[in-house]
Amino acid sequence: MRIYPLLVLLACAPVLVLGYRSGLVTDSCDDMIPLHQGTNSSSSPPPYTITTDGTQYSEGDEITVSLRAESVPFEGFLLQAREVGGRSPVGSFSVLGAESRLLECAGLSNSAVSHLSGAKKNSIESKWRAPQSGQLKDIEFSVTFVQNYPNYWVGVKSPVVVFNTSISNPLPSLHPNEPVSSVGCGGSKVCFSRPQNCDPASSSDCYFMSVHEAPTDSSLKFEIYGASEGYISIGFSDDKQMGNDDIYICGKDSNSSIQVQHAYSTGRGAPTILPLENISHIKTSFVDGVISCTFVSKNTIAIQRNGVGSVYYIMFAYGLTSNGKLLYHRRSVFISEQKIDITRPQVVTKSQQPQIIKAHGALMLIAWMTTGSLGMLIARYLKAVTKGRGCLGKDLWFLAHVFLMVLSVAATIIAFILSFSHVKGWSGGSHPVLGCLVMILAFIQPLGAFFRCGPQHQWRFVFNWLHTMTAVAIKGLSVAAIFTGLYLVDSSQEGWMQKVMGGFVAWEALLFALLDLHMRWRQKDEDGVVFESVNIELILLTVFFLGNLAFLITLLIGIGMT
Repeated sequence: MRIYPLLVLLACAPVLVLGYRSGLVTDSCDDMIPLHQGTNSSSSPPPYTITTDGTQYSEGDEITVSLRAESVPFEGFLLQAREVGGRSPVGSFSVLGAESRLLECAGLSNSAVSHLSGAKKNSIESKWRAPQSGQLKDIEFSVTFVQNYPNYWVGVKSPVVVFNTSISNPLPSLHPNEPVSSVGCGGSKVCFSRPQNCDPASSSDCYFMSVHEAPTDSSLKFEIYGASEGYISIGFSDDKQMGNDDIYICGKDSNSSIQVQHAYSTGRGAPTILPLENISHIKTSFVDGVISCTFVSKNTIAIQRNGVGSVYYIMFAYGLTSNGKLLYHRRSVFISEQKIDITRPQVVTKSQQPQIIKAHGALMLIAWMTTGSLGMLIARYLKAVTKGRGCLGKDLWFLAHVFLMVLSVAATIIAFILSFSHVKGWSGGSHPVLGCLVMILAFIQPLGAFFRCGPQHQWRFVFNWLHTMTAVAIKGLSVAAIFTGLYLVDSSQEGWMQKVMGGFVAWEALLFALLDLHMRWRQKDEDGVVFESVNIELILLTVFFLGNLAFLITLLIGIGMT
């Protein structure tokens, strides 16, 4: 008869172990002690930490709770939020990642988080939401860490999260539970967006931020919205350059969870992350590649670390992250046209490209989409048909080629000087590198031509090959430079200017191919009528010029509109 209790115990043991490993530990909700028979909680310092992304909260706020292993991974855990000194769970959780599950404790749904399996874990994140109403008090997050069956730590506490009564009942218009939208822009809040006047509630292609000041205190509600696989951010600056800027970032951390961060930049490098301090009502989401954040801040905006005010240039930037670190946003930024008083509702317009940069772009387009292309085409395809026709002892094709290429080099030099005089330094990226290479080769090419040997010299073929290869290199680099330049200035969602440039490249390749085929056909038929050959090549040249001119005018209009 004594064997039956033993059999019952052996039959139940797998169930107990299964329950532990699957995280179904509701029997431990009250004291948070694992049902590990014959064991006791460890009294040594736990090799684990629990942190939060906020130090205070009010009704409806969300706080991200992070569990971290410092040296040894943990297999199981049980997490709750409790009033300081209390034993009952407060609020509700949502899981971030596939290693956690929600539990019901004390009759409250989703009031605790536990493990989903016995796999070893180094970090876990969950999002806690405060109750919308009730007698709320200061809370702390309590967690039990299980390293293995005999080793566990009970009641590891987070720093206290203070209930902020000063903003516990803000005006409904400041509450971030409403979806981000353009409602109230210019009437009750400051709005800044690209495209201009877009509505994030109806378009996922909208990059949008708004600021709404509470009439009863200095609280500011911020809304940030935009498509990004890393982060979106807003900055407040005394000028249109990076440096000495107060920044709010909404982006992915190392676990791909969306976090709100407060930062300060001192230059073009990564900004310095600051404590959140008086930030509450944080709400974040990442849906279909779009990041959205709303929060209320009572922090003072400081753009000189010790200087404050309410009039700033507004910057909106977005980019990628790598393991939680921000990567440089490059062109993904737009800036307000002028300083904005963020306490006065208005619709902000974004800054236009400086006229000197527009002139730089226009000159480069003219040089390498029109004059340079025509000069190269004439030298290659009209040499034979204009031979013997000339002026001042030179063939017409040669005079036209030299004139057009001198114009191209002159335009390139002027454009080069304009860009560097405006930037006053090295802006970084591939565009200035390509531009410098074009400038160097465009300067070397005519020097080499000036010192070329005579047509009958035995080494003339070397010059011909070098001259041709350099021309091809300049053409390829100039096209790449134009593409990267258009990428920097084209703020449209569809990138239409780069598509137009792609059409130009295809058009030019087609005409060069037709002219090359015609030249080869003419070489096989040397007894053909030269007059007819001249007519065909002049027709193709005219069509080539008109097509290039159409693409050029389209892009010049686009640059003027940026």
